[in-house]
Amino acid sequence: MGAWYPVLLLVHLSCAIVFVGAAAFEVFILEGLHRTFDHATMERIEQAVMRRARRVMPWVVTLLYASGISLFATRCAGLSCLRTHFGWLLLAKVTLALAVLTVFISTVRAGGRGGLDPCRFRHTHRIVLALMAGIVFLAKAMFYL
Repeated sequence: MGAWYPVLLLVHLSCAIVFVGAAAFEVFILEGLHRTFDHATMERIEQAVMRRARRVMPWVVTLLYASGISLFATRCAGLSCLRTHFGWLLLAKVTLALAVLTVFISTVRAGGRGGLDPCRFRHTHRIVLALMAGIVFLAKAMFYL
């Protein structure tokens, strides 16, 4: 593995923490505030969170996927690693990551067109969080199972 591998890994893990943390915040914290604040206040809070997320998350997601692709290329020359248990778990992880990316892009597009209603907003974050929990499990399983 190259000298850049530790740097790529650090970037990848840092971005994953931010991305998973943002989804967890939305699901476990922000959704719970709906019982505390009136609709108008919650709408302002969610708009403020989304404004900030729109500035930060595209960079985080871009770095996350770029570093992931680089790590894959470094760790698994071509598709040769698919002959191993590690490789199959990695392929499952990549599949879930592509599903997350698909949901993320779909959500960004819907938001840009004004089609991101509160129900879709809530369910999208739940789906993304579940997919990311699967990715985290697979990331650990690749090395310990």
